[in-house]
Amino acid sequence: MNWKRVSLLLLLIFLVACDDNAPPPVQDSYAEVTLTPLATPTLIPTITAAPGGAEGIGLAFFRAWEGRDYLGMYSLLSPQSQALVDSSAFVSYYEEMMAIAAVQSIHVQPLSAAQNGDRAEFGARVTWETAVVGAIIRDHVAELVYRSGRWGIVWHEGLVLPELKGGYRLYMEHRIPARANIYDVNGKGLAFQGTVITLGVIPGRIQDEAGLLNVLSPLLNKTPEEIRPLYASALPDWYVPLGDITGEVMEAHYAELQPYLDNGLATDDRLTRLYTETGTAAHVLGYTGFIPAESLAEYQALGYQGDEQVGLAGVELWGERYLSGTRGGALTVVGPNGEYISTIQESEPKQARSIYTTLDLPFQAAVEQALAEAIETHPAGAAGSIVVLDAQSGAVRAMASYPAYNPAIFDSVRVDAAEQLQAVLDNPNQPLVNRVTQAEYPPGSTFKIVTFSAGVNSGLYTPNSLYTSTGTWDRLGENFIKRDWREGGHGTVSLSQALVVSCNSCFYDVGYNLDGYDPFFLPNTARQLGFDAPTGIVGLLEAGGLIPDPEWKINVQGEGWVTGDSVNMAIGQGFVLVTPLQMARLIAAVANGGVLYRPSVIDRIGAGGGAPEEKWPVEAQGQLPLSDDYREVIRQSLRAVANSADGTAAYQFTGLPVPVAGKTGTAETPGGQPHAWFIGYAPAEPYTLSDGTVVNAPQLAIAVMIENAGEGSAVAAPIFRRVVELYYGITPVRPYPWE
Repeated sequence: MNWKRVSLLLLLIFLVACDDNAPPPVQDSYAEVTLTPLATPTLIPTITAAPGGAEGIGLAFFRAWEGRDYLGMYSLLSPQSQALVDSSAFVSYYEEMMAIAAVQSIHVQPLSAAQNGDRAEFGARVTWETAVVGAIIRDHVAELVYRSGRWGIVWHEGLVLPELKGGYRLYMEHRIPARANIYDVNGKGLAFQGTVITLGVIPGRIQDEAGLLNVLSPLLNKTPEEIRPLYASALPDWYVPLGDITGEVMEAHYAELQPYLDNGLATDDRLTRLYTETGTAAHVLGYTGFIPAESLAEYQALGYQGDEQVGLAGVELWGERYLSGTRGGALTVVGPNGEYISTIQESEPKQARSIYTTLDLPFQAAVEQALAEAIETHPAGAAGSIVVLDAQSGAVRAMASYPAYNPAIFDSVRVDAAEQLQAVLDNPNQPLVNRVTQAEYPPGSTFKIVTFSAGVNSGLYTPNSLYTSTGTWDRLGENFIKRDWREGGHGTVSLSQALVVSCNSCFYDVGYNLDGYDPFFLPNTARQLGFDAPTGIVGLLEAGGLIPDPEWKINVQGEGWVTGDSVNMAIGQGFVLVTPLQMARLIAAVANGGVLYRPSVIDRIGAGGGAPEEKWPVEAQGQLPLSDDYREVIRQSLRAVANSADGTAAYQFTGLPVPVAGKTGTAETPGGQPHAWFIGYAPAEPYTLSDGTVVNAPQLAIAVMIENAGEGSAVAAPIFRRVVELYYGITPVRPYPWE
């Protein structure tokens, strides 16, 4: 026995016991006590109290957790803990556990703090708000030690969750409800969960090739000659997928296919997102697909595993929170080898909620077909759109954009999906663009409704103000002479009659005078009528158009405003850009008494997950800045456009039993034929339906826009007529004029 060391230890104990201010000596796994021999009295250690501040370090550690500042947390660990776990492993562990538990936020409530010499404790109640299993609440006690001149946290996995102490980890068993359907207003399916069956062959097992190909041909919409090369070069035992059919088609044709299931035919089925055969309403519905990499963390924070298919566009994207339901799951603790240890918390999923759109499926499909036929048969046709609104609510009854696409091409597992998608992406006419809401065009003469409104509201004009049209207009000077569309002009016309005959020179004059009155007056009137901003339709990407004014031009173009800018704007040219949806909303307001409604493709959200059915609200966004008298003048003028001898489109509506009103537009574009517009509403007067019901107010507001196809009266007006005929069940009496 070393009696000298024992004597020194007894002396230290005696000295500490006599010092009321000194803390008791503490030994732990983090410290080694080195005793100095008595022979060197000047080096005898004096034990002093550790400074305060442990409570602040403990609080800072948990507050950093609240802010997901894991590096900040790591900096507060004791040197010894930092020696046991490096910063990257520490951060990764926290990030992984928070992601697995789908923690959305963390809240800390301090509970207690105590210090005893160079040891301290800090207690806190930590609440995890998770997206899957609800709130998880645990009380933590963090140990702190004073070493190397600072306080630090003694860290272990239990400070993440007490159940993890000892090196355990978390695991989430997800419970996912089935994705809900999207319906039309009457409950007909537009997008729904269903089974897709891939038909394929194993070449070496084919016994009756001719018979098999004859059965497959109509199902895959390919000739036997087109099918055979798909597997001709395959090895005998290879499985070669040929094409996809739905479960319903498989069921209907099972008797024909069954003999070949042991004769080279093989099938593979899976649950996926289905749409109508022709992809009706694709631009409204959008499509689903795997979660994009850049959005993965965001979805995982909402409780998604990360390998699901989600809405990526249209109503599928907007309605994700309804269509996906509420996820459930069981959060468990597992050991190093993945063995189950215990359950932290669990919850059951809640049923997803279907979305009912405002569309009518048969009408929507018919409008799409009418648009496609019109463009495909027109010599210059390439692209265009039609939108039909309920004039009294803003509900979208049909929305067609051409060229279109089938949402099924985004199902990457489908045979030929990649090829079909690439063809759509390579199409210069951009089938993925919804031309109703995203495309911006000069409105041409349809904008004269706006100019008329500004003219009468300025006090410079009344509907009866007269103008003499000679065919040319030269108030900007002899170098800027403008010509009317009618050779020789329209003679003397009133402002309201100028709207009927679409007299350009009259509206040039209105624009000129409005500019002298106030160059902001016409632009501001356009904004009051709903332009220069998105309509706010939910679920769809939307452009806002452009209404220029002096401030815009100097800020964007770097040039000052000139009177010619107002003159061009007056007939919907120059810098003015609008969307077809904006024009449809304007004409709906003219028809319904002046209310600008927010257009909507959502009719209601179905019941589910404990929530009742939810009717989507009709929202009035504003009122046309027009008196009832002025608005009625516009209505009468638009009625005359489609019916009077001077109306620019009257010849297109001969024999149509439904009274209509509207406005033509021929918008000039650089380097090509003009865009053809027609906007209008029906019925323009009381109309008796086939069942005897009398319709006293306009039901439909319609905008037709065909790109680079010619005059609005010649191209867009007959398509407008076809849409009205389709809605009211009237058999068309004539083909399109260009057919």
